Amino acid sequence: MSTHLPHQRPIYLNKEESFMYDREKNFPMEDTFNEARIEFTENGGIVNLASRRCQIIKLSRSGALLKISTKFKLPKNFYLDIVSARIPMIGCLALRVHVNDTVEARFLRLLAEKDMKRIFVYSAHPNHRNQTLDIYS
Repeated sequence: MSTHLPHQRPIYLNKEESFMYDREKNFPMEDTFNEARIEFTENGGIVNLASRRCQIIKLSRSGALLKISTKFKLPKNFYLDIVSARIPMIGCLALRVHVNDTVEARFLRLLAEKDMKRIFVYSAHPNHRNQTLDIYS
């Protein structure tokens, strides 16, 4: 008795792409170092809201590279709160989890240029040492 799996034909949905993740231009990542927190629901429920501290290592308008202990089950979707810059609840999608405890995350909406400047003002990275916040804009 042989068990042969039928050969899968290419179908229309295999060619489907999403504009946000496949055709959107990639913004360059800039080095930064900001304290942040991810918030997510555990066990697929609405009640168990958990949060973990992390650091933002690199940042662009469309995504970030996070340094976090990946010893727990990291969810696919989560919220990112950038505590130092007071930017709450940025919706994120985890793209890749690397073995050196870094996570590539993609934002569900693009960050505004004003938010990017605010994040870099509160960054502890030497590249952003002399940046100031314009309170009139």
